[in-house]
Amino acid sequence: MKPILNPINPQINNESKKIYIPIKTKFYISHIGAFLWMVFSIFLALPWLKDLAEIVSFPVALLIIGGISYIPGYMNAFLVISLLLDRQPSFKIQFPKDEITILIAAHNEEDKIFQTLKYIDKQDYSGKLKVMVINNCSTDHTVQETLKAKKELSIDIEVLHEDKPGKFHALNHALEIVETPYVITIDADTLLHPSSIRYLVARMKSSPEDVCAVAGSVLTKNSRENLWTRIQEWDYFLGIASIKRLQGLYQGTLVAQGAYSLYKTKCVKAVGGWPDAIGEDIVLTWRLLEKKWKVYFEPMAVSFTEVPSSFKHFVKQRARWARGMIEGLNAIKPWNQPVVYVKYLTGVNLMMPYLDITYTLCWIPGLILAFFGYNWIVGPMTLLVLPLTLLSYSILYFYQKNIVFKPLNLKIRKNIFGFILFILGYQMIMSPVSVYGYIQEVFRFKRKWK
Repeated sequence: MKPILNPINPQINNESKKIYIPIKTKFYISHIGAFLWMVFSIFLALPWLKDLAEIVSFPVALLIIGGISYIPGYMNAFLVISLLLDRQPSFKIQFPKDEITILIAAHNEEDKIFQTLKYIDKQDYSGKLKVMVINNCSTDHTVQETLKAKKELSIDIEVLHEDKPGKFHALNHALEIVETPYVITIDADTLLHPSSIRYLVARMKSSPEDVCAVAGSVLTKNSRENLWTRIQEWDYFLGIASIKRLQGLYQGTLVAQGAYSLYKTKCVKAVGGWPDAIGEDIVLTWRLLEKKWKVYFEPMAVSFTEVPSSFKHFVKQRARWARGMIEGLNAIKPWNQPVVYVKYLTGVNLMMPYLDITYTLCWIPGLILAFFGYNWIVGPMTLLVLPLTLLSYSILYFYQKNIVFKPLNLKIRKNIFGFILFILGYQMIMSPVSVYGYIQEVFRFKRKWK
């Protein structure tokens, strides 16, 4: 997905009349469909459960099969039905002009910061943009590159300094002097599509008053670097995007990610700014949701970020994300969330350690055993999850291609081999890495933001 510097022509979305299905109805329809699928799966898997129970006992067999088949199947079915029912509302305000402050926390970003600022300078947003680059203990030429951008570009750039290491320190330092009603956070290596900020703010301005944040769409910009980044391209394009759409449909996007999101300044200040957490954006979002505010997702607000190009860097990043989820669960319990949809969405995260541990300790060894003819854990019934996974990704692929990429003048690069590896092997890496992150949080390993 190659970023471009040519702004698109704004298009008015004239939707034909469609049958309106309330969110509550969509929620129940999706759950009923998912429940029926799970019942069907349980029925078909009875022989599998019986055979495995003879080896490890019935309770253990139920825990294993539940973790690698029943619950994932239920969740995938809920996702598929929800995506089929999702209809993104049209913009009520196409061309917002509100003044926006953009915060960029930067630590040793001399090779990226100028390009990031250049893409901001090319935005077709008609309101005033003020950019604050917060230098957080950089030892390279990050400040010099920022000052170079300030001199050569037309946007208003201010350099701040925060001597306490940590992204949350940098963002909170800038938040103290933000005076605009809206604030955007962008990572120092994130490039914005030329119409991205306009779409992001348009979604906020077209939403109910209780919407406090809108998460932008984050895709990969270095997907051609090696095979590892090619695989992650599909994770961002399909996996993460599908979860964001699901959560946005139910008005509870669980992470307004720091890489690219828009917030109401007063709401962020009301919850005390960014918390002292390795997953500061996760905990912040959950605190906002706890206030009965809503968090939306705008797929047209496209940005491109640099994903880890080495396995070591990938493990650090995803283990950090897993730790952030546990931090969020510790800070705000799902049952304390006041909105039923958010209770459910955050409650799903309670299941993730169980699913990841089961997958790591049972499914992967079971797959190895299956190669030797022992289908005790992994067998034909396990493949029932695969059609739903392919269906959900197919729905999102055509949505991304026709509804998002086509009007944005973007093209999907051919990456078939990366897709095959993503479908067949990505989870076998993700689950163990997530378990590693859970262990880090349980034993309070030293935090590392980068």
